[in-house]
Amino acid sequence: MTDTLADSRTSTRVFTEGVPVTVEDVTRRPVAAREAVLADPGFGRHFTDSMFVARYTAGRGWHDARLTQYAPLQVDPATAALHYAQSIFEGLKAYAQPDGSVATFRPEANAARFARSARRLAMPPVPEEAFLAAVDALVDADRDWVPTGPDQTLYLRPYQLATEPFLGVRPADEYLFLVIASPAGAYFPRGVQPVSVYLSEDYIRAAPGGTGDVKCAGNYAASLLAQEQAIAAGCDQVVWLDATEKRHVEEMGGMNLFFVLGSGDDAELVTPELTGTLLPGITRDSLITLARERGMRVTERRFSVDEWRSGVADGSVTETFACGTAAVITPVGEVRARTGDFTVGDGTPGPVTMSLREHLLDIQHGRVPDTHGWLHRVA
Repeated sequence: MTDTLADSRTSTRVFTEGVPVTVEDVTRRPVAAREAVLADPGFGRHFTDSMFVARYTAGRGWHDARLTQYAPLQVDPATAALHYAQSIFEGLKAYAQPDGSVATFRPEANAARFARSARRLAMPPVPEEAFLAAVDALVDADRDWVPTGPDQTLYLRPYQLATEPFLGVRPADEYLFLVIASPAGAYFPRGVQPVSVYLSEDYIRAAPGGTGDVKCAGNYAASLLAQEQAIAAGCDQVVWLDATEKRHVEEMGGMNLFFVLGSGDDAELVTPELTGTLLPGITRDSLITLARERGMRVTERRFSVDEWRSGVADGSVTETFACGTAAVITPVGEVRARTGDFTVGDGTPGPVTMSLREHLLDIQHGRVPDTHGWLHRVA
């Protein structure tokens, strides 16, 4: 048996000024089917019953905001995004809270970054309050899909793409903004394990003046060959170097990197500075705040492969970890390069890495007070 939302209606939610959200009929999967998915959701394999959709037309602005059935899109073969890659996205999560409510983590930061990404690709930015309204509407509608298992979440994917059908290199006049949701299991269900990484010397992720500091689809497509190279070398992830000298560490896959110098709360955290070629990660920014509150010194600067290698050799670099929305914090164990391999510490997750990881997870899941106002209550 399935159940549905009420007949299509205009809700009390507003997407942006003058654009109400229309709620359409949505067929819900049976409870047993949903619970089977939530028992082992994995990551990015299953999707909830609903999705949020809004359209943009030049001269009219945003319109036709709908909460509707999750379903395939029908696109014209000449759809601009398919040819010229005007496509951006974000990633954030909704967390079940101990009191039964649901909260997202710093969604206003995602909204601001989404707007920056749009402007960089000559796309009309979704107003930040509209971004938040869309995310809230979907989470509220599909709150039964928010997992309650240890460190499980509902992953949210807002994205925008050019939909005008034409051939020609120019910004499109029509766009689609969507939000979909996918239940996500614990990233490390059998305990946190370090990853092995491969230093990419053949390819670069971003160059000065490019799109490295925004979340556009093309950045990720261009990273896939280097990731395949890393896997062929027996590694889990690729580490990107700077485009100019190929000496300085920038990112790991789609995650920001931190290097721990020393130990305990007396340790120093070093993370590559935001030069316009790195994504300004929200998890990165949150960890910098938490570390400084502990009295740890945090330095944002260039960090070379030579410094990483020599620091590991003399014991001054005790830990390395990457951070991002999906995994929160991922320890780095083995580093492979053409100039020689090395292992960070003893190859196991370090105490600073694990302490910061647990602190951030505790905030996100409501296990400790949110003194920063980072949690946004949705449902």
